[in-house]
Amino acid sequence: MLTPQVFTSVINSYLPEPHASLLNGILFGISVKGSQAFYNDLKATGLLHIIVLSGMNISILAAIITGLTASFGKKISLVLTLFCIVIFILFVGAQAPIIRAGIMGVLTIVAILTGKRAGPLWGPAVSAFVIAIFWPQWLTSLSFLLSYGATLGIILFEKPPKPAGDSWLDTFVADAKSELRTSLSAQLFTAPLIFLYFRQISFISPISNVLVAPVIAPLMIFGFLAAILGKIHFVLGVIPAYIAFGLLSYILFVVKIAASIPWAFVRF
Repeated sequence: MLTPQVFTSVINSYLPEPHASLLNGILFGISVKGSQAFYNDLKATGLLHIIVLSGMNISILAAIITGLTASFGKKISLVLTLFCIVIFILFVGAQAPIIRAGIMGVLTIVAILTGKRAGPLWGPAVSAFVIAIFWPQWLTSLSFLLSYGATLGIILFEKPPKPAGDSWLDTFVADAKSELRTSLSAQLFTAPLIFLYFRQISFISPISNVLVAPVIAPLMIFGFLAAILGKIHFVLGVIPAYIAFGLLSYILFVVKIAASIPWAFVRF
């Protein structure tokens, strides 16, 4: 039977620490190994969420599968995306954020297929109702609260991005503003939770999230390629593993620099 550990061992054979643990956390939600200092740096920079399976993973996975299957037609593409979401949830195991995101993803795809669009809060409401019935103990877990709070913030307060200009600079600025808006919207509800649980506020979090967000999707693509191809034969996964190493090194650089800035975060 395939489990995440089957592929984490492959990733461990390619990458050193903390690169391997960081990628395993991003792909499969495996706890980060190594020093407590690295874990604290992730928390201080507001990037701890990238190593916890959440709606971000489901959204990126859905976008990847939809893009790869777009040539098959809209309905077939959506069905394949729905199938992959279910398989991924079963593969990584039932966890509060992933179940919530999975339910919302399934509802969205079903609505598109049936042509019946519901309001933006319909997905979070249904997912919370289902979890309250089958897994009521999850409702008070930090992972669920952070995931749910981030989703509500984005739904309620994020505005549609304005069209970018023709130049690459206009596009870059528009993308940066969009990432910053998303980060701030997500943190509207998560920041109070982090303060209550960790007695800590990260002022650098919006900037660090803007810098890291663009590389998460390609990192997931090359990370999965390295894990799957490397399981078939070590040589097949070398190239995607090297690319993943470069992307991970960039994230680690951002974490190190952001965490070292004076007053980047405050503990109480």
